[in-house]
Amino acid sequence: MVVLNIWKNLALVSLGIAIVCLGGCTKKPTNTQLEVWRKEASNRNAEILADKAKNNSQRQWNLVIQGETGNGKSETLSWPELLKLATTNVNTIDANNIVNPNQVFKFQGIPVSTLLKNFGIPPGVTEITFVCYDAYQVTVKIEDLLTYPIILALAKDNKPIQRDQGGPLYLIFPYSQYPQIKQKYNEGFWAFYVTHVIFGTEKALVRVGNRQLNLANLDKLPQVTLNQNVGYRVWWPSSKVKLHGVRVKDVLSLAGIEPQSSVVVTGKPEIYRRNSEPTELASTDINNCNVILATRWGENKQPILSKMGGPVTLAFGDDCPSKTKNRRWVTFVEELTPQP
Repeated sequence: MVVLNIWKNLALVSLGIAIVCLGGCTKKPTNTQLEVWRKEASNRNAEILADKAKNNSQRQWNLVIQGETGNGKSETLSWPELLKLATTNVNTIDANNIVNPNQVFKFQGIPVSTLLKNFGIPPGVTEITFVCYDAYQVTVKIEDLLTYPIILALAKDNKPIQRDQGGPLYLIFPYSQYPQIKQKYNEGFWAFYVTHVIFGTEKALVRVGNRQLNLANLDKLPQVTLNQNVGYRVWWPSSKVKLHGVRVKDVLSLAGIEPQSSVVVTGKPEIYRRNSEPTELASTDINNCNVILATRWGENKQPILSKMGGPVTLAFGDDCPSKTKNRRWVTFVEELTPQP
């Protein structure tokens, strides 16, 4: 069942790009892209099973609240704290129940509106992004979160939600009670194993060795623009996109680091931190092709918002070898770690 649900997410991504990403998304994934995604799905499944075997207690699952909250601070809610907040029941079909699509379940969980009220919504923040263990992310309008009982479910028919069914934290939408909401948020928005809730978009901040670099630091480096198809799977156009940012080699130089062998790029989602195959960049690739940290995109150099995996993402130029540029394009980049 783990494999089934992971593949379903991938299918939704592949088939839903033309619907949910920004305009002009009509190009189908290439065979090479599909093969990369198949391998990633297999790796995710193996890691999820290993994690489950290692620690089967859902009490260890935390939820991190970050971004433009009322107090501007990051906070981690433990499993016992989440259980105390899970006071709302929603009776609805499960968009991922492909066996009995009309069956109604009782979901018990945390109204996202409660999190909004507890942490505060600063002026100008209009969206919330939910980040998942496997680096999937979905973004929902705050006005809808305040209008509808959209919840982070912890239980389904009075039982904890198992990992192969989207648990321990499963973002669900009240399709049965409010069928109109499906027009805004299709099945692809039902997010499995949520780990982070991001208010708006965080400020760019990347740890490199012992240094913390913000957007102002990165903007002082030589700027690079790539004009190409991107390797991010969701919420990006499938046509060519301009990515603006700085070379990883220049970022390392700014931090006073000369990598001897390689650098590991870490993103916010847990899969980037625990994957058996980390995104490790060889120094030869870093020095010889455009491996960049992108901070803006498009003709007008728009910020990369949370709904697209920003504010900082890893990208590979078309001048990189195929083996390099077909690797995982990391979203929500937070750290570069030189390897000895």
